[in-house]
Amino acid sequence: MTSIRSGNKRTLAKAITLLESSLDEHKEQSRVLVDEALVHSGKSLRVGITGVPGVGKSTFIECLGLYLINSGFKVAVLAVDPSSPVTGGSILGDKTRMEMLSREENAFIRPSPTSGSLGGVAQKTRETILLCEAAGYDVVLIETVGVGQSEYLVSKMVDFFLVMILPGAGDELQGLKKGILELADGMVVNKCDGDTVQSAGVSKQQLVSALSLLNQSEYWSTPVLTCSSFNEKDVIQVWAMIGEYFDLVKASGDLRKRRNKQNINWMNALIEEALIGRLNSNSKIKSLLLELETSVKKLEITPYAAATQVVQALDEL
Repeated sequence: MTSIRSGNKRTLAKAITLLESSLDEHKEQSRVLVDEALVHSGKSLRVGITGVPGVGKSTFIECLGLYLINSGFKVAVLAVDPSSPVTGGSILGDKTRMEMLSREENAFIRPSPTSGSLGGVAQKTRETILLCEAAGYDVVLIETVGVGQSEYLVSKMVDFFLVMILPGAGDELQGLKKGILELADGMVVNKCDGDTVQSAGVSKQQLVSALSLLNQSEYWSTPVLTCSSFNEKDVIQVWAMIGEYFDLVKASGDLRKRRNKQNINWMNALIEEALIGRLNSNSKIKSLLLELETSVKKLEITPYAAATQVVQALDEL
């Protein structure tokens, strides 16, 4: 932990690799490491950034990261990278896409494979945030895959959740109204430059109209900005929005409530992980599962009854 606290990026990277390991001895080492990191965590601003592939998340994050570093911040980027369902491998291309940012001394970029976890969120993202905070990073940016449940899961582990959309994405806006608008603390119509300026303005107005139908907090109405990542003024404007929100939730006490709730969610996720681990490692349970799967396929037993038998068997261990 001393080496991590001193800002050694190589040690931090090794520690995160240890977190991601599925070996039992590494799990115990990881638990001790996270316990030590906990007392040094909690001081960063955690920002989740999502959007469909091609919306320009990586370019925006690089421009924002460079601005923050020039302003005196240390920035960690956790880029959740999709894993292949066939090979289990991941693209891990974010260091290539953020070439300038990756060369900065006060930047740390960590692509993490999802390894098949729900919604495309790396299983150890929460623990990785704590390690980055213990290493002294002031801002932690989490880039999601931008599909499925990833938006919901990441929104439950950050202080500010930013949703990026493309100009003129009319069909996408209809989908956004059904779910993601409620999660967003701020929205950005990205790639607003050249021929897209007019369509970006239209998309912004559509979003403003949609957000007006939702219940907003007493001190915050979700803003909608247009942005070109190549225009530093636009990037600064987005950061100002994030900073304003952070100051408000901190002053109101909602930041502490939000993080307390995140810790409860983290605890519940670890309990689920441990229970699934017991199911997968116990020979008696594995044998029972195979028998029940056959019975369910033959319609000899309902899935509900099969699940009940598994839970009862787990209680008897």
